Amino acid sequence: MRKITWLLAVVICLSAFLAGCGGSKSADDVVKELDGKLKEMDGYKAVGAMKLLVGEAPQEYAVEVWYKQPEFYRIELTNKKKDVTQIVLRNDEGVFVLTPHLKKSFRFQSDWPKNQGQVYLYQTLVQGIISDTQRKFTVDKDRDAYVFDVAGNYQNLSFARQKIWLGKSDYAPRHIEISDTSGQMIVEVDFSHFEFGGKFDKQDFDMKRNLTAYSTVSVATGAQVGEEEGEKQPSAESQSFGVIEPAYVPEEVARIGNVTDVKVGDTTGVLLRYGGKYNFVLVESKPQAQTVSSLNGDIVDLGFTYGVLTGNEQKTLHWTLDGVEYRLSSGDLPLEEMTAIATSVEDQVGK
Repeated sequence: MRKITWLLAVVICLSAFLAGCGGSKSADDVVKELDGKLKEMDGYKAVGAMKLLVGEAPQEYAVEVWYKQPEFYRIELTNKKKDVTQIVLRNDEGVFVLTPHLKKSFRFQSDWPKNQGQVYLYQTLVQGIISDTQRKFTVDKDRDAYVFDVAGNYQNLSFARQKIWLGKSDYAPRHIEISDTSGQMIVEVDFSHFEFGGKFDKQDFDMKRNLTAYSTVSVATGAQVGEEEGEKQPSAESQSFGVIEPAYVPEEVARIGNVTDVKVGDTTGVLLRYGGKYNFVLVESKPQAQTVSSLNGDIVDLGFTYGVLTGNEQKTLHWTLDGVEYRLSSGDLPLEEMTAIATSVEDQVGK
């Protein structure tokens, strides 16, 4: 009898041990292993699709990310509808924002992406999980994934929360949902491929190679925005330019005066002036010549494209969209408002 009881006890203990080995991990278990994976990771390649669920219609983008230890990055963002590609590159020479079809390049010194990650960067997603001690954790059996619901860790404050699906077998990201402060989903990312490691050539992160890798389409080529703005009355050239007014301006702010011509480097653009609670100017031009501009600034993720923020007391946000180069300058406009204004020009029709 004692022998049977002893054998039964052994069977029970063994069953419990095996169940523990094969059972789901706890949130703390996964977080600990994620931290180790982040420290040991030497690189990855990712391919996915991103949807921006804001505005009148969703905007879809193809995303490709390459990372090579310790700090080499290449992010390719392509607007599927317009077939326009922009690249963010980091190598030993600095950080670059490239618009290949315009042969346009901004170069600047920055610790990006440490201070401002993106939703499709693995490091940003994992750091968001690790840093939120109030994280929520579930298991998605259908997707065979661990799911973390954590606070957003983004420069854009409207990205309030993020829900992250990680594969149970390798912790590769599979699906991301970003919600605003009201709980409304505003960004969705699906990864179709994610490979840890991977081989890279030295030229994969070379600025000139990436800038010339695409065929030039029939749009104007890049030109650096000049520092001086000489205003005069609108000419026939500027009227045919198709002035694009932002769909959003902050409350208690309105446009002041008429649209005026402005000298932008070697070409002519238009200037829109706004005043009230905040004061700012928006300069629009169509670049006419290739240039590589060296700036001291930071990358701003506008969702549909990348901007470059420069200046201290007087800040300027540069970005390019549909062949038009924009420069939004202000001494008192918060970054969140600058981003909202810039985002609102997407899909606006020139007047």
